[in-house]
Amino acid sequence: MSEEPLEKIDDYRWRIPKTYKPGMRVPGIIYADEKLLKDIYRDKAIEQVANVAFLPGIVRASMAMPDIHWGYGFCIGGVAATDIEEGGVISPGGVGFDINCGIRLVRTDLRLEEVKDKLKDLVYRLFSDVPAGVGSKGDIRVSAKEEKEILLKGAQWAVSKGYGIQDDLECTEENGAISGADPDAVSDRAYERGKAQSGTLGSGNHFLEIQVIDQLYDAKLCDTFGLDQGQVMLMIHSGSRGLGYQVCDDYTRNMVHCLQKYNINVPDRQLSCAPVNSLEGQAYLSAMRCAANYAWANRQCLMHLARLSFEKVFGKPWEKLGMHLIYDVAHNIAKIEKYTIDGKEKKLCVHRKGATRAFGPGHPALPERYKQTGQPVIIPGDMGRNSYLLVGTKKAEEETFGSTCHGAGRLKSRTAAIRTINQNTLLKELESKGIIVKASGRETIVEEAPEAYKDVNDVVDVVHNAGISKRVCRMRPLGVIKG
Repeated sequence: MSEEPLEKIDDYRWRIPKTYKPGMRVPGIIYADEKLLKDIYRDKAIEQVANVAFLPGIVRASMAMPDIHWGYGFCIGGVAATDIEEGGVISPGGVGFDINCGIRLVRTDLRLEEVKDKLKDLVYRLFSDVPAGVGSKGDIRVSAKEEKEILLKGAQWAVSKGYGIQDDLECTEENGAISGADPDAVSDRAYERGKAQSGTLGSGNHFLEIQVIDQLYDAKLCDTFGLDQGQVMLMIHSGSRGLGYQVCDDYTRNMVHCLQKYNINVPDRQLSCAPVNSLEGQAYLSAMRCAANYAWANRQCLMHLARLSFEKVFGKPWEKLGMHLIYDVAHNIAKIEKYTIDGKEKKLCVHRKGATRAFGPGHPALPERYKQTGQPVIIPGDMGRNSYLLVGTKKAEEETFGSTCHGAGRLKSRTAAIRTINQNTLLKELESKGIIVKASGRETIVEEAPEAYKDVNDVVDVVHNAGISKRVCRMRPLGVIKG
């Protein structure tokens, strides 16, 4: 498409007018600066932002964050909210295949100088103790009855089994378990795919990363979070594994018939959807929540395994190492939330696909410890650059339904990365930066090379300068475990 449809609102926002395509119910809004726009034009993600504006019940705008790139139906980095009482729909394409793929950030009391000489041992121990890769299976095996409990209780199930503490739940979105899950809405095939994957990292862009804080932006917030320069951190990125993928696959195919049944006109069948209040919409929501709870349990188990690895390497209990959870937040999910639209409080179905919740100070969904600061927002980069801790803002609640970006965003497809990037050269470049990488296969390393992604520093600059999240500190990678 040409660049003409985009109208500049300000330095960090661009509008696709409602007149761009007949049938758009709202405009599109893209958060980006001039530099990132050049990357955004490389694929058809802007077209997808316009297509989402066709969804029945959509309010305010079809939005995209600066990590926007092509996805299934919705672009990755997409945000859309529909008014439930006005026939608003839910679309599996607006959540994605890896339901509740999300990020968990863990602080430690360790300093860089304490870790440097043991870094290789730590990376190898984590790689040995945490199952990773395509189809990986873990030692945490559950019965059919227990699997249903996981889908209902999420991270609460893991903590009840000794894989963590109560404080972990307080520092997890939805306390680690969203209500309204119905295990009967999940297919036998999804159960089969999920039953041996609790506590497994998976493949693709999922990772465990040992990091060190290298820049502070807000000293007061850093003090509140107990963070300082030179402090070692652990970041975990994973999701609902095969179970979540199967839930999305099942409902995406089944929901296509709803387009005709409910007389819904969208320009892309990948935007198959159903009214939130319909039987089909409620069934998908119930199954999606099951997958979300599975993902929270999975990341809780992964953190438990990582804590044990640190214990083995440093010879101290994880509590003595100060390994406490800062926060765990989803970035592929649909939530029922209340917002004021045109002066009236509305109950909306908020799709966040490759977008992170970013509630500001005082929001009732936040635990007491974060009521004053706003919600911690965790933005990972690639394995050769930086990651960030930010906090949500009131402006995000007013503009983006409390949403911000979720990462750097791909520049190259996985196929293109494999074709164009040399693994040995890449590993030497990472080693020259003091970064140790372990992965289950060559393709994973080159697929996730820094040059396959936008520069996360540019992406975070946009959301910070646009006021939809606020920088707290920056981390750089030391050791990376990839699936």
